[in-house]
Amino acid sequence: MKLRLCLSLLGACAAGFVIGFAADAPVGVDASSYWPQWRGPQFSGYAPKAHGLPTKWSETENIVWKVKTPSWSAATPVIWGDTVFVLSAEAGFPNPTYDTKKLARMPEKSSDRIFLVALNRNNGAERWRTLVDSGNELHRKQNSASPSPITDGRNIWVMTGHLRLSCYTMDGKVVWKRDLVADYGHVGLNHGYASTPLLDGDRLYVQVVHGFRSDNPSYTAAFDKLSGKPVWKHLRPAPGVMESKDNYGTPQMAVVNGKKELVIFGGDIATGQDPDTGEELWRIGGFNPAQFQMNRTISSLLVVGDQVMVGGNRGRPYLAFRAGGRGDVSGKNEIWNNNLGADVPTPASDGTLLYVLNDIGFFNVLELKTGKVVYEGQRIERGSYSASPLLADGKLYAINEEGTATVVKAGREFAVLGVNKLDGYTLSSPVAAGDRLFLRTGEALYCIGRK
Repeated sequence: MKLRLCLSLLGACAAGFVIGFAADAPVGVDASSYWPQWRGPQFSGYAPKAHGLPTKWSETENIVWKVKTPSWSAATPVIWGDTVFVLSAEAGFPNPTYDTKKLARMPEKSSDRIFLVALNRNNGAERWRTLVDSGNELHRKQNSASPSPITDGRNIWVMTGHLRLSCYTMDGKVVWKRDLVADYGHVGLNHGYASTPLLDGDRLYVQVVHGFRSDNPSYTAAFDKLSGKPVWKHLRPAPGVMESKDNYGTPQMAVVNGKKELVIFGGDIATGQDPDTGEELWRIGGFNPAQFQMNRTISSLLVVGDQVMVGGNRGRPYLAFRAGGRGDVSGKNEIWNNNLGADVPTPASDGTLLYVLNDIGFFNVLELKTGKVVYEGQRIERGSYSASPLLADGKLYAINEEGTATVVKAGREFAVLGVNKLDGYTLSSPVAAGDRLFLRTGEALYCIGRK
């Protein structure tokens, strides 16, 4: 699924990435050393300060600690200092399943509660847990605990699938709560809401891009991060129909000539908005040339400077375009275009190469600026891939839904460095901080390092 946000000034400037949390991090703290949101410190699946990461592990090898989680979730663990934060439904909630004879979803409702859990990064000991929501729901391969937490080292923010947005102190005390459904109306994505907000500066940016199961209009909104008060809310009309209205991604911020633009995808278009006012600046189409009515999109935007990469349904087409301009810029700002995108996993990049993992276990690698294919169709371990790849320490880490992780050499030459199996259904993307990997299966969170 998806879900992302945060950042650091050092590696970001070198690669041209937008800066998110660095200016707001506590004095003397390098945010690029941590993993503060679901796509890491540079919004790109890249951990620039990770080092000495292992290529081999098992249930008994190179496991620093293993902690049972209350239940499964697609939410990525986030890390700040010596604390790991995990969003999870209550214990006993079953993994998603289909009745293969009837080809229908099994019962999707539960009274399970949703918790934010803080763990000691060094040994996995639980520091605290706080109740953030209740009435968890199943939606095929996700539940109401799918959006990832976000932190800037001073507070933690959580969105749930019920669009309940809340803020907590670093010791788990509630600061504020908002119910966006109560404020703005019912939301109707076919498979439930799963977008993580974007934290940038002193604001949280939220997208609600939907319409398959609701007549309420799509919108974007900005909230003050310390008070939760609305800064602005704008409707987001789009040409998509039926399930093409639904998008499960996270907003991103582009920088055009030194000025930020909020970039949103879904409804068969990408749009740019003024982050201060919410005013739409531009829009670009071309993501659904066949006018497919079930063109829902899952894989999130990847933004490097003013260049945006995003794909239509199942990654076809996969476009790179330049943010900026005014009005409809379709066909004007395109940089490159191919069919090498992914449906669910969000690509990773260091600002030079773009690593695309598709849903059945093939890597495509492109030059980010030109779209030139470095290699394509390189097979890793077979399986279904919903987790997004991690780029760290000169390696790519990709884990399939069965819990098998393939480690691939980063760069222009494809080489498999290791294949490692853990127990448990896996949707959550791997993350890294320091010399440790953190992998979340349906049953447990693993801290993995060379021992």
